[in-house]
Amino acid sequence: MVFGTEKVMNGSGAGAVYGLALIGAAVYYIQHAHSFWEGVLGVLKAIVWPAFLVYKVLEFLKM
Repeated sequence: MVFGTEKVMNGSGAGAVYGLALIGAAVYYIQHAHSFWEGVLGVLKAIVWPAFLVYKVLEFLKM
């Protein structure tokens, strides 16, 4: 009997989509930055962009 031979693949597509969106958001925020520190803030915003999106959607739906 051999243990540990099962392969579990879950969420790999979602990680790729999130990674591409993270890169796209970082490029967008950095291009619109007027100073170095705005660019740094843009990278931080790119990391947490899903939270902004969910907030705006819930605000739009008045929930």
